[in-house]
Amino acid sequence: MSQEKERETDNIWRDILEAVVIAVILAAVIRIWILEPFYIPSPSMEPTLYNRDRIIVNKVTYKLRPPQRGDVIVFKYPLDPRRNFVKRVIAFEGETIEVRNNYVYINGQRLDEPYIPRVIVSDFEPVYVPKDHLFVMGDNRNNSDDSRVWGPLNEKYLVGKTVLIYWPPGRMGGIK
Repeated sequence: MSQEKERETDNIWRDILEAVVIAVILAAVIRIWILEPFYIPSPSMEPTLYNRDRIIVNKVTYKLRPPQRGDVIVFKYPLDPRRNFVKRVIAFEGETIEVRNNYVYINGQRLDEPYIPRVIVSDFEPVYVPKDHLFVMGDNRNNSDDSRVWGPLNEKYLVGKTVLIYWPPGRMGGIK
């Protein structure tokens, strides 16, 4: 092989290696700081998210704005921060939340929750949400380990906002 052809072959391999290294670095940056896939391991968010759904979480949103009521969020479970949980934001710091007669009330006003089916839910005595905390609940209220069990969520545990179901294909789409 001539020296010129050897140089061309070396350049091709160097270009391929460079492209692979850049792709790996970009993928790591995106996953660590921007978007991350998660797996839903339980039915606690049905009918919004089902057991075994796979979702994409935007990790930048809450660096730009605070969570909104109704957002479906991923966070570190306060009792074991190695685990991630997915729940819906229901109340904010300074608000009082309670459940009575199958409805959620925030500061005495009934919360409209079109995303959950009407089921019989146990009453829950009023709880005041402290500074830098959120009150989160699963949509499957009778099968959810949430703030009613372990208390308001410290915002330091927030990971991000769920934005997309990507698996299974029949459920692919945005989170309502």
